[in-house]
Amino acid sequence: MAKRKNVKSGKKPGTPLEKAAAEYREQPVQKDATEEMTAEISAAEPKVTEVAADEPSTAKIVEDSPAVAKETCVPPRRSVAFIGSECYPFVKTGGLGDVMYALPKELAKQNCDVKVILPRYKCIPWEYQTKMIFRGGFQMDLCADGRSFHVAIMEYVWDGVVYDFIDNEEFFSYGNPYTNLIDDIPRFCYFAKAALAALNYMDWIPDIIHCHDWQAALVPVYLRTQFVQTKLTTAKTILTIHNLRFQGIYDIPTIRYWSGLPDYVFNMGALKVGDRDANMLKGGLAYANFITTVSQTYAEEIQCAYYGETLDSHLRYHSGKLRGIVNGIDCDIWNPSTDARLYKNYDISNVLDKKKENKHRLQEELGLVQGDNKFVIGLISRLTNQKGLDLVNMILPQVMDEHTQFIVLGTGDRVYEDSFRYYENAYTGNVCSNIMYDETRAHRIYAGADALLVPSQFEPCGLTQLIAMHYGTIPIVRETGGLKDTVEPYNMYSNRGNGFTFDRYDAGLLLDAINRAKILYFEHRRCWDEMVQRDMDKNLSWENSAKQYRDLYLDLTR
Repeated sequence: MAKRKNVKSGKKPGTPLEKAAAEYREQPVQKDATEEMTAEISAAEPKVTEVAADEPSTAKIVEDSPAVAKETCVPPRRSVAFIGSECYPFVKTGGLGDVMYALPKELAKQNCDVKVILPRYKCIPWEYQTKMIFRGGFQMDLCADGRSFHVAIMEYVWDGVVYDFIDNEEFFSYGNPYTNLIDDIPRFCYFAKAALAALNYMDWIPDIIHCHDWQAALVPVYLRTQFVQTKLTTAKTILTIHNLRFQGIYDIPTIRYWSGLPDYVFNMGALKVGDRDANMLKGGLAYANFITTVSQTYAEEIQCAYYGETLDSHLRYHSGKLRGIVNGIDCDIWNPSTDARLYKNYDISNVLDKKKENKHRLQEELGLVQGDNKFVIGLISRLTNQKGLDLVNMILPQVMDEHTQFIVLGTGDRVYEDSFRYYENAYTGNVCSNIMYDETRAHRIYAGADALLVPSQFEPCGLTQLIAMHYGTIPIVRETGGLKDTVEPYNMYSNRGNGFTFDRYDAGLLLDAINRAKILYFEHRRCWDEMVQRDMDKNLSWENSAKQYRDLYLDLTR
């Protein structure tokens, strides 16, 4: 007999949720023989949880087997449930929010029946909360000691996509979407199971369940254990990695308690990492039918130790079901010809003139010296070391001259915020540091800058370089992840390419890339202008990416 150890959370258990977990950990636990099972997950004997509903579902039953498609040009219809922790415009902290909005909307146009499942955070704007319709509620067993919680389903329909919000006051009534692990682990264990229970309750059985990042990574695990004897077991699961750095790691007793998952999933082939921790993302990768990430280069990089965030060997083991599909941008939101936030709208036919007007107005608004003889570099980013800002700090004094201006927009680590404030004071009239995030100003920088800097240490996909190209702003990027997949380096001999790149993570190489861009801008302006028009002519929408996902759905469900 053994006792569960206390969680090292850095604080005493104070909330009811923490006290319940602490009491559970102090109980004697009998070692289960299933912990000795191998990592062969398909052979594991699952356990089933009964999910009780307050009222019977009145939804029409969806047949498990789709009807045989007639000969037609339209691809077979598939139903897809997206499960993730954020989605524009309800709640967004990064690129995941953009993907959860734009990809389902495009898939709906390509003959997919799409439902998006999200937590109903209290921070969702009231204008959306008031339009949600109550679909039902029920009690759901969650914890290892049998503790249950209420699940309410609130629905909102927009742009051909159904959004179902999982509502629970104990988990989603406080804070932002992500607070700290001691709070986030319970809420996303609850969310992953509640999302499946809600589908079961509504009797909406999708062909594909598409999960995103660690917050939804337990969905494939639940599906093949506690939901294995429900209709949902016919669904195939896809888990998309948006940023491998965030994985949902905590000690095994805590995750075992809050998830209520059987002991045999906490082995080295699934959730277990190290001696005593569980990794929610790792478990999802093991149980999912397929894994995608947001660019082909990033799919290759994360199988190496440098980019793999300790999961490289696990990803190599599952490489047969791993694929990269690059993101797109929503061209309804990001369209310089209709963007109401710009000073002047433009398209490929008048970009060379209208972009100058946007540049002059941006310089005026930000208090920069105005003039056509200025090369304006923009940087729109979270201010963290991932984004290559240590390289920028090292070379910015060498970049700045009488013909160069630099605009920063973003917030993040204090060291970078302070350094950019310093540069603004040191180069008054030529550097503007906006230590904030303002959506309107971001649009105006994309339209008014000549070049956009993205020197990331790693970048799974990146959207800023795609938006910049669509607005006729030339990207200067490091060849990593999606940056490498989307920016073709400029070749001065053939006059081809759509940006400037450097390979190794080196300040000197970044400086060289910026200087090459400045030389082309000032000495070969015709070639620069042709590149601007080439970039605007590229199809960067979600259409092609959504088609690749749709084809993947078809392959998994044939």
